[in-house]
Amino acid sequence: MTIEQAQETVDQWIKENGVRYFNELTNMAMLTEEVGEVARIIARRYGEQSEKESDKSKDLGEEMADVLFVLICLANQTGVNLTESLEKSLEKKAKRDKDRHHNNPKLK
Repeated sequence: MTIEQAQETVDQWIKENGVRYFNELTNMAMLTEEVGEVARIIARRYGEQSEKESDKSKDLGEEMADVLFVLICLANQTGVNLTESLEKSLEKKAKRDKDRHHNNPKLK
């Protein structure tokens, strides 16, 4: 699935199942909540915190997909084409960081 297809699929899902988009501020709060769920799994599974038994069954990919879903909702309702925006971002990073990471002794 391309990013464009994902945006279309989410829009169709909202129209068929969600009635309408939540407003932008509600979706921003929801995005923050979903990112927090990803952070919790990563902090406990890959970081120094111990993982609770109840967290061991949580699917990191599923939580990341929840983040992506809400991000796509925000993009759709604010008129952002994520494909174009990602391409611009990658182009900017390629120019700005062309040598930066290769010259970083911390990454050797």
